[in-house]
Amino acid sequence: MAGENQEKALESKPPHFVLIHGMSLGSWCWYKIKCLIEVSGFVVTCINLKSSGIDPSSADSLNSFDQYNQPLIDFLSSLPEQEQVILVGHSAGGLSVTSALQKFPKKICLAVYIAATMLKFGFQTDQDLKDGVPDLSEYGDVYELGFGLGPENPPTSALIKSEFRKNLLHHMSPQQDCALAALMMRPAPLLALTTAKLDEEEEEGDMAHVPRVYIKTLQDRVVKPEQQEVMIKRWPPSQTYELDSDHSPFFSNPFALFGLLLKAAVSAGSI
Repeated sequence: MAGENQEKALESKPPHFVLIHGMSLGSWCWYKIKCLIEVSGFVVTCINLKSSGIDPSSADSLNSFDQYNQPLIDFLSSLPEQEQVILVGHSAGGLSVTSALQKFPKKICLAVYIAATMLKFGFQTDQDLKDGVPDLSEYGDVYELGFGLGPENPPTSALIKSEFRKNLLHHMSPQQDCALAALMMRPAPLLALTTAKLDEEEEEGDMAHVPRVYIKTLQDRVVKPEQQEVMIKRWPPSQTYELDSDHSPFFSNPFALFGLLLKAAVSAGSI
């Protein structure tokens, strides 16, 4: 009887969305989506990864992806054993989603990648880096780099220079959101992200049974549509949707993005 009551209680809980930001962003970037989710009667948690948002850590102090991703792992570890979430990752947040899929497949009922790095095992090879890391070389010297391990070693952090952000990240977004991003963006832990190697899993492991959805951003100048398509072909998701937006759809097209999140959740039986 106790088991039945527990199952009924879990079934009655509203869907729980967990939102993971991309490089240099933080939980703040989801403010429009958070509002739309909450007024629809669902639960939402926006995570700040290490050195992001209000987290006090320095990006130059992080040497591994596991350090960067620890806040998400801690959150998922704290969930009751039978509770499941809809995990959503934007851009580099896709690495966090895939890592969580490997570690907590039974706590995730749906994984959504938005213009995100979707590589099954992270960056294992040069080809993985080519497919999963944005190539902005055509725009010139766009990054401010940090060298926490000294100038003779590879850079440990990166932040897109202010003069490039509007054109690259949010050329379709409202000016007030560009102003917010200018105030809130922080250096990202470049070394920790580009050395993200995820455990190799068997094809038929628990992770393979979690439905995955990819939302393509058609006007993206960072993770370009062609690059997104390469990752989709390498590791085909359950469903692919398209969104007319720049790299920041939570700013430029929040209502359409929220609609796709709901559509994906309904299709996967999560709502």
